[in-house]
Amino acid sequence: MSTPTPDQTLPEGAFLQGLQSLRAACSNCNLRELCLPVGLSADEMQRVDELVRTRRQVLRGEHLFRTGDAFHSLVAVRTGFFKTKVLLADGREQVTGFHMAGEVIGLDGIGNERHTCDAVALEDSEVCVLPYGRLAGLSREVEALHRRLHQIMSSEIVREHGVMLLLGSMRAGERVVAFLLNLSRRLAMRGYSERDLHLRMTREELGSYLGVKLETVSRALSKLQADGLLEVSRRNVRLLDLPALRALLAKSE
Repeated sequence: MSTPTPDQTLPEGAFLQGLQSLRAACSNCNLRELCLPVGLSADEMQRVDELVRTRRQVLRGEHLFRTGDAFHSLVAVRTGFFKTKVLLADGREQVTGFHMAGEVIGLDGIGNERHTCDAVALEDSEVCVLPYGRLAGLSREVEALHRRLHQIMSSEIVREHGVMLLLGSMRAGERVVAFLLNLSRRLAMRGYSERDLHLRMTREELGSYLGVKLETVSRALSKLQADGLLEVSRRNVRLLDLPALRALLAKSE
């Protein structure tokens, strides 16, 4: 069975099975400062509200889209957590990113109008669908939205460069520290604790993203715990000494 793309629509606004016809109001969303409508006037915000016509529930393990699916929409994560991945020639899975509430997924499909990776929910999630054609049209009329779209695309380029640096110049333990500090910063931006982290991904998935084996991730976490820098309990990680963790990365630069 093929996976429905997030914004496939039927005439007169009837949505395909699997999409929720819930009204998504960006103006009422507590994540709006992290998502698309940043710096918009009340009138411009209303126009964005009219654009975001639906939310979609995505259960843990379900695909939001698959490699090769036609690209129609950008998708803003409202709640939950996703991973993006590609399948390598030898059949192995390579995780390419982790995405949380307030972040936008689907930029990979803009270039050739086909998705180049899979997006899978790591927990029960909800997303807001942003039909790209209408979004691009509105961005030509609303300068603040136009700028925000470019900021999001630029941030994705910076993220990819950061991953290349991570994989190319850091040792395994430093990669784990860099990931934890990045996750800490992203959570703090959303009002959560910067020290108490719950890892939605498995250690195997984390190792895939960092380019190391599962055992290497486990050894790195154990050493950091032995050094008194963090505490680990299954998927819960408490960062005990943020300055010391940051100093570890500073030494590697």
